[in-house]
Amino acid sequence: MMNQRVVITGAGVVSPVGIGVETFFDNLTKGVCGVGPITRFDTREYKVKLAAEVKDFDPEAAGIDRAQAKRSDLFAQYAMAAAMQAVSDSGIEGSVAPERFGVYVGSGIGGMQTFVQETEKLLNRGPSRVSPFFVPMMIGNMAAGNIAIRFNAQGPCLPVVTACATSSHAIGEAFRAIRFGYADAIIAGGAEATVIPLAVAGFANMKALSESEDPAAASLPFDARRGGFVIGEGSGIVVLEAYEHALARGAKIYAEVCGYGNTCDAYHITAPHPEATGAANAFRLALQEAGWQGEKLYINAHGTGTSMNDKVETLAIKKALGEDAARAALISSTKSMTGHMLGAAGAVEAIACAMALKHGVVPPTVHLNVPDPECDLNYVPNEAVKADIKMALSSSLGFGGHNAVLAMKKVL
Repeated sequence: MMNQRVVITGAGVVSPVGIGVETFFDNLTKGVCGVGPITRFDTREYKVKLAAEVKDFDPEAAGIDRAQAKRSDLFAQYAMAAAMQAVSDSGIEGSVAPERFGVYVGSGIGGMQTFVQETEKLLNRGPSRVSPFFVPMMIGNMAAGNIAIRFNAQGPCLPVVTACATSSHAIGEAFRAIRFGYADAIIAGGAEATVIPLAVAGFANMKALSESEDPAAASLPFDARRGGFVIGEGSGIVVLEAYEHALARGAKIYAEVCGYGNTCDAYHITAPHPEATGAANAFRLALQEAGWQGEKLYINAHGTGTSMNDKVETLAIKKALGEDAARAALISSTKSMTGHMLGAAGAVEAIACAMALKHGVVPPTVHLNVPDPECDLNYVPNEAVKADIKMALSSSLGFGGHNAVLAMKKVL
């Protein structure tokens, strides 16, 4: 069985703190917060007033033609824009056989905006007014399908759906596919666009969202004041490539993907296991595959800012790293700036890890001003830290008990 090394050779981001990888990471390290008042709809009847919206997104400026944009839900537009950035960044077009080129791009929810709009047409104007593009715009696999068509990627194509762990699992499964010889390169990640009335109402009514009206006091991972997550949106996409293939064409390399943990709590539809068994095992599996020997780590935590997630994730890290957790790990939640990008979160945070390895800078957890005694690790509060780290982890914990941890290391 093949055991190829796998590297990241391209990346693309559409996020609430910037479009493009360099802008995104620069704003993370500066502590720029993308949370603000919801502009997409009137929130007067909503307890939740804030979201982390993507600003100034223009599909045509991103390279998507007008006709395709009209036939694509916003989540698919975000995915295509990020994929085009990543593929351009990698320089891989024309250097990989189509049948060895894959796409693993998922969405936690898919075309919810399209679903709502077409339902309203049905109810108010009758069945004849429902768009013939309704189904292909709404289904969650269409981002992957459109990207495969755009880049003639005829190899394995696998959209993953595991709620908030979606794009971490997409990258992890793509990593395995390349490692074991099923592809030479795969476009991988996720996208989400659910800052819409129905989604906000649903998350709000299950008491998952912060009701703060202060952008500086809303997304508060690991802080004692935390009261729920802030819904975000966007896309993160990477190009994963077999190391020897990348080396042969002289590609630049951000980082090597070297470990992946995939587990399930098998406990509850929304709550994490209180003993963090599944999450801790996902961390252990990723560290074991990566060959971690106790050296200093950066962990981009799931860190949603909900009461249960943050203390359970802290416990998971302690169980996985043992007594060295406080010493060995620099931890931050970039959701303090981006909000929770749902199915896009894992990929965007994996990109943050790769950039942290490349630049030797760990982004902070902003607005962490009141430490929670139950969250007692080093969460890099408020200011970025320069650190010559050689390995990084990105964790994602989704509804349904899905846990994914990606391990990356610096390529020296």
